[in-house]
Amino acid sequence: MPSHSESGTARPGRHRARRSALAAGALAVATAAVGAVVALASQPSADAAVLPNGFKSVGYMPSWAGSATAIQYSKLTHINYAFILPNSNGSLQGLDNPSKLQQIVSLGHAAGVKVSIAVGGWNDGNDSGFEGMAGNATARTAFVNNIVNLVNQYNLDGVDIDWEYPDPGTSGNNYTALMSQLSTAMHSRGKLLTAAVVSEGGTANGVQPAVFGYVDWLNIMAYDGGSPHANYDWAINSVNFWKGRGLPASKAVLGVPFYSRPNYYTFADLVARDPANANRDCTTVNGSNECYNGLPTIRRKTQWAMANAGGIMNWELSQDATGANSLVSAIYTTATGGTTQPPTTPPTGRTGRITGLAGKCVDVAAASTANGAAIQLYTCNGTNAQNWTVATDGTLRALGKCMDVTSAGTANGTKIQLWDCNGTGAQVWQSQSDGTLRNPASSKCLDVTDNSSADGARLQIWDCFAGANQRWTLP
Repeated sequence: MPSHSESGTARPGRHRARRSALAAGALAVATAAVGAVVALASQPSADAAVLPNGFKSVGYMPSWAGSATAIQYSKLTHINYAFILPNSNGSLQGLDNPSKLQQIVSLGHAAGVKVSIAVGGWNDGNDSGFEGMAGNATARTAFVNNIVNLVNQYNLDGVDIDWEYPDPGTSGNNYTALMSQLSTAMHSRGKLLTAAVVSEGGTANGVQPAVFGYVDWLNIMAYDGGSPHANYDWAINSVNFWKGRGLPASKAVLGVPFYSRPNYYTFADLVARDPANANRDCTTVNGSNECYNGLPTIRRKTQWAMANAGGIMNWELSQDATGANSLVSAIYTTATGGTTQPPTTPPTGRTGRITGLAGKCVDVAAASTANGAAIQLYTCNGTNAQNWTVATDGTLRALGKCMDVTSAGTANGTKIQLWDCNGTGAQVWQSQSDGTLRNPASSKCLDVTDNSSADGARLQIWDCFAGANQRWTLP
């Protein structure tokens, strides 16, 4: 089967690996003799840190970035060290930075965190090692033996298989056989078997439902897709896609990105550029609209996962900000019942009416304060439903709530509504010199539907063209 290749459009959900030429060519772990899987050392691993109801907070830590001492071990339950690669004969390529792994295991176990080795990664779309190994019974057994040896050597708690990706058909059958054999080897010794999987789509069918019974859980890579990148609704749909295929909710771990698309700025970098970016989902960097998950969205996803899934996974720990802006901290605090919303003191700004087409006002229908209340054009009447604050955080606020793009949509015609202020990109508006109000998350403008000046005409987003129905006068 030809290996996956990277095109201009990223495949939804992938782990980007970087390996040195030396490590890629080395064989640090010799091929074990074919036959019974070798025994693991008897030294037990520490119990994982406990979050309510067994909720998991899983972080990937790459060999090539970040410091072992910078990890917030007390706020995680599991760490996956990325990556080691398989060869087609079942041997393993060299492990990058083994001393870093040893330090993570030592510090992690002291804090009650379980540490697994992640095998695979995107690897520039080259999955030939997996394909050759999984398709040959002798090589498959050798691989399992070598994984057992590696887990034993580094006192690990399990293995995370990150094959990107087994396609439906023969490849999927071989993946199932591999996971079955690994499940026996790991679980008979009290070790974990997990896997990273694509967010959704046809490729996901290469992971057959039988695998759900072999793994402790699946890390669902709900990023590198959606518009804006990894938005809330798209991510939730990704988990529901897997649950719809039969994956138990307790085994569905929602993956979140600690970086932006399209240009892979780390969350730490984005916050360093502008601290306000911590509470946004999109921002402009060097002329590019970079979208990611800010603190409010991470909290919201965590809350959803606590009720509907088995945990949260992140790619990856070295990309996190520090202190109050840390995403790992936000996940932990939300999961343990701490603060789930940004500071409640509303930002200040100019207050008054927003006028547009035919001199009419932006209005909250029926002065409703319910989430989802329609925002419309209406004859100016001086009521609070037309009294807007142009806040310093880029939001437009009325009746204690924010002007919001429904479901963080980006399509022409997506309606505008009133919603609880949550710091996401769906609630940020930028006044332009041509009089338009641009939502950077969608790269579209506030627009009156059908260029209608009738009372009750709904507001929406649309491609910016600065027509009369897109020009607004702010207070």
